[in-house]
Amino acid sequence: MANNTTRCFKCNKEKITYPCEGCSKEFCLMDLTEHRQILNEELHHIINDYDQFKQRIDEQKQNPQKHSLIKQINLWEIKSIEIIQQKAQEYREILMKSSQICINDIEMKLNDLNEQIKQFQKENAFNENNLNYLRNQLKKITEELNNPSNMSIQQNSRSLIDDILFVSLEKKPTFNKWKQNAITVAGGNGKGWNFNQLNCPGGIFIDKNKNIFIANDYNHRIIEWKCNAKVGQIIAGGNGGANRMDQLFHPTNVVVDQQDHSIIIADCNNRRVIQWLNQYQQILIDNIDCLGLTTDKHGSLYVSDYKKNEVWHWKMRESNEGTVVAGGNGSGNQLNQLNRPTFIFVDEDQSIYVSDENNHRVMKWRKDAKEGTVVAGGNGKGRNLNQLWSPEGVVVDDLGQIYVADLGNDRVMRWCEGKEEGEIVVGGNGKGNQSNQLNHPHGLSFDDEGNLYVADSENHRIQKFELIL
Repeated sequence: MANNTTRCFKCNKEKITYPCEGCSKEFCLMDLTEHRQILNEELHHIINDYDQFKQRIDEQKQNPQKHSLIKQINLWEIKSIEIIQQKAQEYREILMKSSQICINDIEMKLNDLNEQIKQFQKENAFNENNLNYLRNQLKKITEELNNPSNMSIQQNSRSLIDDILFVSLEKKPTFNKWKQNAITVAGGNGKGWNFNQLNCPGGIFIDKNKNIFIANDYNHRIIEWKCNAKVGQIIAGGNGGANRMDQLFHPTNVVVDQQDHSIIIADCNNRRVIQWLNQYQQILIDNIDCLGLTTDKHGSLYVSDYKKNEVWHWKMRESNEGTVVAGGNGSGNQLNQLNRPTFIFVDEDQSIYVSDENNHRVMKWRKDAKEGTVVAGGNGKGRNLNQLWSPEGVVVDDLGQIYVADLGNDRVMRWCEGKEEGEIVVGGNGKGNQSNQLNHPHGLSFDDEGNLYVADSENHRIQKFELIL
């Protein structure tokens, strides 16, 4: 602070003063100290208010049932049940009274019939006509008991109870759209082994710096393509397709461990999941026919086994033992089965989304569920908006919208859970290599800005579809 001899704002005396940057006023040293003390007290009040508000948030998270609207819903439920119970009891009493009257009437008719039967027996004078008469009378009385004409139930379309409607004041989410002409950000120079080429890329991973990690399937290597780079660099494999520790054999997917920055790879034809860290290799999982690979927010690993038709979960830093969390009931199209699971995605709730390739559907398995639900496709192989054709890459956004690489239809689809059909996001313009076309898309990913990346497998390139702001 610069020293000035001027009038203090507080005591109004000529002194050496010091400016306060916040209020732009001049204070002598004593009044400045007092001024700072007042500011500190105000800060403490803010901190106290923050702590109290944080406590309320924590309480609501732990006890969502305490929401004031929940109380209103519970009260409505109790009152509605009371109304229904009162009406039900009223109808029971009416029915029992009416039923008793009916039975009394039938009993009188039955007594009359009995008297006639006794008369015929006593006089021993009856013929076929008399017997038919008795038989018909007994039949009428029986029908009257089984189907009383004075009693029936009709369900009124008018609601018995007052309904309530939950109205959300939130703005409806705006569904993102992307430019239909993509930018090629990796490959695109034909199929080949050069550093500016790819050969049937599969799974992709985008880091926070927009660097692209590519499972370069038919080149048996993992490529890192730096943002805006013209060529990629090999970070795993690239030593021929075989089973040495420094080799890969048709890698299908790759993720980057955010904690130690190692590369985890689904080394498909070597039947293993392998980790590369600074050119050091370690087999994490073996004897697994792995295609899909992903991690959750806890660092756990999820792998799809396309031959056993199941998805496995490993808590890598706690145990080397995995558990089946989806499928595992043989090949089939039932809700507890899968048929060649490929790509997988895990959301914040640890629900698992699986591209069920040969069933042409995407399945969602909630945590600890015994069976899944169909959230995309499931209407046979086809090109309609309610169908998929050999789905591959799958990603779910924060709104719960499901994005699917629809391989056989050369398009990327978006599905909202519970909807009957999806919509085309990009592609869908026929098989081709133009900027608005795809050819067997595989992996999908988003960057932090919402741009969509597609592994355009048969075009041997990675396409970036920019978000329309």
